[in-house]
Amino acid sequence: MFVSMTINGSVVSADVEPRTLLVHFIREQAGLTGTQIGCDTSSCGACTVLWDGVTAKSCTALAVQADGTTITTIEGLAVDGALHPVQEGFWERHGLQCGYCTPGMIMSAVGLLDGNPDPDESEIRHAIDGNLCRCTGYHNIVRAVQYASARMRGVPPEAPDWER
Repeated sequence: MFVSMTINGSVVSADVEPRTLLVHFIREQAGLTGTQIGCDTSSCGACTVLWDGVTAKSCTALAVQADGTTITTIEGLAVDGALHPVQEGFWERHGLQCGYCTPGMIMSAVGLLDGNPDPDESEIRHAIDGNLCRCTGYHNIVRAVQYASARMRGVPPEAPDWER
């Protein structure tokens, strides 16, 4: 089947098997490997993208279902070499370790902040609860999202715990 969608501002079109998962389309047809394949069962969230502005796990959707839509992946967040505030937050607040879950975590956080620019800690934890990280205790991930929230609202981010 022929599908076409806009991924990170570029139209990507291809003939695909009807059973092709969106995550495979993104990685193989668009060549964007930041979207990770972690479980193929929607348990880990490593494949999270924005689908028409809403977070979605791309391992549980078919590419044909995304025909005509707009997809944003981790590669589409930085603008002119400047990191998105959530990406910056993960850097500044050490929100990653091995990095495998990081693209999905960041995309979930972007989705949260798009709808709620000033979430509290429990709202952040709820927004990322569909993303599994095997390396951290999520503490610094939450701090990274808080950092991004502050930056996006024009508020100076609070100093991290280790600097106070």
